[in-house]
Amino acid sequence: TSVMYDDATLGALREEQARLKDRLRELQQRRRELRDQTRDQVPFLSTAVPLVFQGHTKQGQEAPKCLVSEVRISYPLPGGSALVTFDDPKVAQRVLQQKEHEIHIEECRLRVQVQALELPVVTAVQVSTQVSRRSVLVSGFPAGLRLSEEELLDKLEIFFGKTRNGGGDVETRELLRGAVVLGFTKDTVAQYLCQIGQFTVPLGEHKFPLRVSPYLSGEIQKADITFRPVPQSVLVLNIPDVLDGPELQDILEIHFQKPSRGGGEVEALRVVPPGQRGLAVFTAASD
Repeated sequence: TSVMYDDATLGALREEQARLKDRLRELQQRRRELRDQTRDQVPFLSTAVPLVFQGHTKQGQEAPKCLVSEVRISYPLPGGSALVTFDDPKVAQRVLQQKEHEIHIEECRLRVQVQALELPVVTAVQVSTQVSRRSVLVSGFPAGLRLSEEELLDKLEIFFGKTRNGGGDVETRELLRGAVVLGFTKDTVAQYLCQIGQFTVPLGEHKFPLRVSPYLSGEIQKADITFRPVPQSVLVLNIPDVLDGPELQDILEIHFQKPSRGGGEVEALRVVPPGQRGLAVFTAASD
């Protein structure tokens, strides 16, 4: 069966089709814009601060190449190594001109290698973010709340698990700094709680006003890493296991302070004995 249209009807249909196509293009463009907006470029501005090793170390197992926390970087040191920081960067450059150093200990001679130190530093990360459909962020907890982590999570799960409070079955719960993330089995629960926004929740002997807001989750898509030299420091490798740590540290410090060896005033020196691991902590030079 065929349907016949007059010219006016065909013209109207074509106009409607064109309008729908334009609307589709607008929606597709809007979708692309929203997708791009959720990928934020987050700079690590603190890494622009000059970093220096001031002798602070801590015990470490297997560790990534660098751990960034504000202006602190922990660099893994292998066993049989030492990290030396000089007052003058020119001294470090002179020491590095001789890749192998011979250290005299009474009738013994130790041969160690030195190399420049570069810290891999994260300069920016690209993060994709999206609003979780089933999770909410609960915040506004009073200072000095005398509840353990488990007690707090239990009370929130009980309150927001009740339908009379607008809640539902709680699937996940996580304590963050100053907030709690609750995940529900149904996304309609999270949407409803966010629409209300404010709840008075019993926590211990008192009730407190808490805020419920959408939970924004993020995933790192890309990280930009650059290698930054530490001009004042040198890394000493292949130190044999012949002396105790404190005695070996004194001998190395004396060696690298001798002008005849190209050395100079040592600001910090730490040794990691063979068979052990350590982390050298770098902080802002102003510290």
